[in-house]
Amino acid sequence: MTTRPVVRIEDLAVSFATDAGPVRAVDGVSLDVAPGEVLAIVGESGSGKTVTAKTILGLLPETATAEGAVVLAGSDGGSTDVVHVSGRRLREVRGRDVAMVFQEPSTALNPVQTVGWQIAEGLRAHGKVSAKEARRRAVEVLGTVGIPDPAQRVDHYPHQFSGGQKQRIVIAMALVLGPGLIVADEPTTALDVTVQAEILDLLRRLRDDTGTAVVLITHNMGVVADLADRVAVMYQGEVVESAPVGELFANPQAEYTKALLGAVPRLGEGTARARERAAARPEGWTSAAPVVRAEHLTITYPGRFRKPGFTAVDDVTLAIRPGEVLGLVGESGSGKTTIARAVAGLVPVTDGTLDVLGTSMRGARERDLAGIRPRLGFVFQDPATSFNPLLTVAECVAEPLVVHGRARDPQAARGRVDELLEAVQLPRSYGDRYPHELSGGQRQRASLARALALDPELLVADEPTSALDVSVQARVLELFAQLQADLGFACLFVSHDLAVVDLVADRIAVLYRGRLVEEGTGEEVLGSPREDYTRRLLASLPVPDPVEQAKRRAALV
Repeated sequence: MTTRPVVRIEDLAVSFATDAGPVRAVDGVSLDVAPGEVLAIVGESGSGKTVTAKTILGLLPETATAEGAVVLAGSDGGSTDVVHVSGRRLREVRGRDVAMVFQEPSTALNPVQTVGWQIAEGLRAHGKVSAKEARRRAVEVLGTVGIPDPAQRVDHYPHQFSGGQKQRIVIAMALVLGPGLIVADEPTTALDVTVQAEILDLLRRLRDDTGTAVVLITHNMGVVADLADRVAVMYQGEVVESAPVGELFANPQAEYTKALLGAVPRLGEGTARARERAAARPEGWTSAAPVVRAEHLTITYPGRFRKPGFTAVDDVTLAIRPGEVLGLVGESGSGKTTIARAVAGLVPVTDGTLDVLGTSMRGARERDLAGIRPRLGFVFQDPATSFNPLLTVAECVAEPLVVHGRARDPQAARGRVDELLEAVQLPRSYGDRYPHELSGGQRQRASLARALALDPELLVADEPTSALDVSVQARVLELFAQLQADLGFACLFVSHDLAVVDLVADRIAVLYRGRLVEEGTGEEVLGSPREDYTRRLLASLPVPDPVEQAKRRAALV
């Protein structure tokens, strides 16, 4: 007797109508998921993995045309083909038979309603439930996902929870009706490694305790190794390989799968590169004046409504020498971005000293900073929001040149812009496109080109690869390392991904609750950490090897 799958996808094809004609995003995909199984669907942007996942819930836009079958097993013993069903029937199966956990919980939660009300909303949508019963079940499911004091927190609003807690609430909303399948779209991408480990433990426990199956959409191969039972690899709308997780990692068959696994950064890979960079330094380099020097740096955000201020950075001392890359790591709230913004002159210094390119940032006024602005570049985490959508890519890249008087207008700067685009491995013709016409990796390259437009001595990069697929991330990191070697700029590289920092940084500084707890080379900090917090960060980082990850998970228990 075989177990009936909770979802069976047969020869699914999805096309989108565009001005240039139909574009096929999914082409002949066939998959199934057994009860209690975690199926990971992986692939780079544009591979069709998210479109496939959204089809399971009937969440495709009106411009989409779907063919084939997506058959959901119902809790009543029946089944539903969501491709060929009415909107009314879709609303009945959503939440009850299948539910979704979205990538960004802050946008999935209503900021003006309590979390209890939002959980109860799903209950009310599927039948008559009294207010008392709805509250009881909301409190129960909040306890299930590990929210402390659920009876009190049920009346709190989303902004009163941390990022990891908000993701737990989104999972609670998906669980409240007891669906047989949860579709989780990049559920840990925006989370720190410690919080990510907690969410992965939660999903694993829910699978084991409730028998809920999970379709996991992710580009993090460490997460796949940690949680998945089976993996489907998608490329250009097709499934190029499907296998049990251990088999796929140990013996991948498709060339694309091999390339995908080869692009995953692994701890320890940066040690040899760091040694080569250190050996190439000129004599006397260690005595050169730092481009950034912070001594007992303290940054406090003032309190409001008679509340005390919040100290985001507490007594931090560090330095960055010319041509050096300092990696700054730590979980959310550790002070990484605050230090980066202070170095860029965007946050005032409260106490201690911070000298950037020979200028004291404490008490500095705008005219004091005018001299260092052209010597400093900034790469933002999300280039899509840092580009003006009304300007072409060439106009965006030319903006620093125009603002600082290096060019009369974007047209006059076009020669320099073309050089920059080619330097970051983008065709110069891409300058005539608008930001939304570029992929995520291409936009990040254009963002790097804009940051380098004025030949800065110092680059501040705030989580520049966290939103990228592993294959795109690998190309961007390789490009960054090449440009840094060729141009010799110093860099403050902020990230919560220890493997990424290991690849690019000469030294690593670890922050915890605003304080610097450890600093040294990658070999020292990641190879033999002195502090418990650093060891906890390393233990929380899933490695892209199912066998090794299982051993690490067992050691943590």
